[in-house]
Parts: sequence; structure tokens; C-alpha cells
Amino acid sequence: MEYYKNKTINADIETATELIKAELQKEGFGIVTQFDVHKALKEKMDLDFRPYRILGACNPPFALKSINAEDKIGTFLPCNVMLQEENGKTEIAIINPVAMMQSVENEEMKAIANEIAIKLNSALSKV
Repeated sequence: MEYYKNKTINADIETATELIKAELQKEGFGIVTQFDVHKALKEKMDLDFRPYRILGACNPPFALKSINAEDKIGTFLPCNVMLQEENGKTEIAIINPVAMMQSVENEEMKAIANEIAIKLNSALSKV
């Protein structure tokens, strides 16, 4: 089982970021963190790296449901979305929550992960 689902679109990283954010919002997710790897590597190491971004997406009702079902699940939150641009195209990859839950011995969490996967996959498919 793949630990991510991905899609490449004909857009720069800025446009792709806005598109995936909008689709995630329609599914009840907000972006709680945004890490610009390209910028950080340039500032900290003076390294020119391709545009690469990691978004932390959170759906508050599902986060609460997950924490109530498994109190240490916060180690897996938020759901990460990765974007990387090469040659004018941007790959968007989302974490596969079902794959993440394979190591969690909690059937309720596995059911919740399936629900979250449906929402994340829906957002990705509409970009």
C-alpha cells in the first residue's frame, strides 16, 4: 500500500498551492502549517533547491474524533500535503491515512482513516 496519493498538474507551485487549498477547504480542511523547503534551504544553507512546499491540513471534527479514539494520534497530525515544482509542472502528493494507520492497533482509528482518505482523495482529484 502506497503511503501517499499524487497527481501532477500543469501549473506553478503558487497556483497549485491555491488550487489544493481551495479543494481541501471544500472538504472541511484548513491549512494550519506551511513549510517552504526551498526558502528554508536558501536561508539556512544558501542552497538553491527546487520549489518544494509542505502543507499541514487539518479537519477539526476529524482531528477531535481521532484524538478521542486514540490519544497519541496527534503524532500523526496534521495530514501532510507536499507540492514540488519541476519544469513548469507541480506534483501534489497527499498522505494516505489508511497506510499510516497500519501501525496503529485501533479499529476505530482505521475506520476514521478511511473517512479522511475519502475527503483527501476527493480534494486531490478535483485539482
